[in-house]
Amino acid sequence: MLSIHFTTEDMANTRLAAEPDVLWEVLLSLHALQKRPGTKEFGLWRDRTRGRLLGGTADLTRMLCELAPPVGYSADFLTPTAGVSCLDEALDILLATARTRLRADLGDLVPRRAPAPWLGALAAGDTAVVRTLGEAVRSYHRTALAPYWRALHAQLEADRATRLHALATGGVARLLTQLHPQARWQPPVLELPYPVDQDLFLNGRGLVLLPSFFCFGIPITLKNPDTAPVLVYPVVRSRGWAGGATAQDGAVPRPLAALLGRTRATVMQLLVHASTTGELARRADISAASASQHATVLRQAGLVSTHRQGNTVRHTLSPLGAELLNSPRGPH
Repeated sequence: MLSIHFTTEDMANTRLAAEPDVLWEVLLSLHALQKRPGTKEFGLWRDRTRGRLLGGTADLTRMLCELAPPVGYSADFLTPTAGVSCLDEALDILLATARTRLRADLGDLVPRRAPAPWLGALAAGDTAVVRTLGEAVRSYHRTALAPYWRALHAQLEADRATRLHALATGGVARLLTQLHPQARWQPPVLELPYPVDQDLFLNGRGLVLLPSFFCFGIPITLKNPDTAPVLVYPVVRSRGWAGGATAQDGAVPRPLAALLGRTRATVMQLLVHASTTGELARRADISAASASQHATVLRQAGLVSTHRQGNTVRHTLSPLGAELLNSPRGPH
């Protein structure tokens, strides 16, 4: 069981990450790549990705798999961020990891077989090996995640809108208890199912709640209690999401345009990224009144979620909208 201990200050400092985190998706997709659970959700992606990773980049992928085995502990330093979606920015942070942190985390890593020689060099902060690690992450991301990022981002945005609604209507307690069906809020402790018994004392630091597409089954956190507290939780994935990766980014699927009309389908496509009515109007090249009308119709159909942040109203795809947009066959 994972027990997260809150103070009053922690409740006030608990927040949702503003963006998906690219390094967490790298780590958790590596887990999904190496094991069979989640075949229904990840089977097509896994088969395609394994085929694409064969060849010249296979050694780089094996390097990452050594650091992120499918069960047990994965090196904490692989995920130093929580809500950084830019790969370049995230890699800058990863590659600046202190040697003491590398050594400590690798000491906790139990190799499934005899440790590779480069692990010792990485623990010592060898510049060449650290650089190779960065190349491995970039190469893996390009093959395994970049083709699917639009579909992933849409569903993560939809989840964020749902969580913000829970926060607005029920406060932090409702937000926390809706992270998993077996979550129990016994103030001031949040209890979650976990493969090991672990206590996380926030001690006034607050908690970042990070939705993840490749997180499967239960929320997870870091092992090191001294790192910035983060709880990564799984989102609902739409059926057929991997099939949308072959579509040109930004192109409106023809079946969707035939169903909704090209302008409304374009509006729906643009709401992969949360937008205000004004932003939506500019991006779709329509009037603000027209943008508002299209967003209203899509919201009434359950395809778009609208939430207020201060004086600003933002629209984004709902889980149903993301599923419709990313279906490999289009609407059916």
